[in-house]
Amino acid sequence: MSPHPVRVTRGKLNDGREIIYFDDTEPYLSGEATRSLEDTRDLGQASSFSEARRDPLTGDWYVYAAHRNNRTFMPPADLNPLAPTKPGAFPTEIPADDYNVVVFENRFPSLSLHQDTAPLDPLLDGLVERMPAAARCEVICFTPQATGSFRDLPLERARTVMEAWAHRTAELSKLPGIRQVLPFENRGEEIGVTLQHPHGQIYSLPFLSPRAQRIQEQARAFGKPGALFDALLTAEENAQQRVIRRGEHFLVFVPAFAKWPVEAMIMPYRHVADIAELTDDERDELTELYLDLLRRFDHYFEGVDKTPYLSCWNQAPVGEGREYGRLHLQIFSLMRSSGRMKFLASTESGHGAWMSDTTPEAIAERLIAVGE
Repeated sequence: MSPHPVRVTRGKLNDGREIIYFDDTEPYLSGEATRSLEDTRDLGQASSFSEARRDPLTGDWYVYAAHRNNRTFMPPADLNPLAPTKPGAFPTEIPADDYNVVVFENRFPSLSLHQDTAPLDPLLDGLVERMPAAARCEVICFTPQATGSFRDLPLERARTVMEAWAHRTAELSKLPGIRQVLPFENRGEEIGVTLQHPHGQIYSLPFLSPRAQRIQEQARAFGKPGALFDALLTAEENAQQRVIRRGEHFLVFVPAFAKWPVEAMIMPYRHVADIAELTDDERDELTELYLDLLRRFDHYFEGVDKTPYLSCWNQAPVGEGREYGRLHLQIFSLMRSSGRMKFLASTESGHGAWMSDTTPEAIAERLIAVGE
């Protein structure tokens, strides 16, 4: 299949943050027209400070970003910061009066390159390592429409989002000190979403997340690079109980170890590190499978039109250990029944000892049924 054509246009917002348009329609695709890059707001230079501290008991890194306490929260429709800027209306984060897909640096980032990166002294007699949380956090808007969701995107537009994820993964991976790139989406007030406009985020991290670190350890212990993932896919296919869909390049399934009330994965058969390394055919199939899975999620509960979910793209580390990671999507919901959410008990949130009120087999049975 031929490549999915997308034109990339870069600009700067008034405070120095970068904005990038991804266009798949004319006249912008051919370059006959260009998206507006004139940000009329008076914001001052972008500046923030956040730091990371390492827990000496677990080895995990935590980020502290106190400036995020005052970030935008559920604004009225006419003050939506992710909408296009219409003539005479409220100037938003996007200067253009329309767009296909757009990415820009977060105005209230958890991690930022717009800060001093001088080393920080450790705490507690050297027990607690510290460093500036120097990385880049981006917002990706899937559509100029303020309502709807990713699942409502036409296939071609969702495919453009896939191109944007690939583009940003490749570029963010080249930043100094970056160890991981995490595209993700949180949807639903029930899980604390502060902006309803269909959007996601892309974080880069100067350390490995705990999940990525554990995957590294398990994959190394299992054998050669790729062996653990291959074994998992083969076993799930042989078991047949939890497979939602089989594609030419990907398997959609509920893992036998699923812990959330609703959970599924999409994993490639090929040992590929991240979205940027996917072929055009693989990106085409992944886009279609992802849209299908999102629609199944939204039909999971009777009387619920939009199941709240968290969608996490797991990508291999940047640099050391990259060969032991594999791209896969992990999507899950905290909703346990119609209108009822799962709240974490002390054993789960404090100790990570998970207790599930359902089974992976029951989840898979329902996701298969709602897609028929």
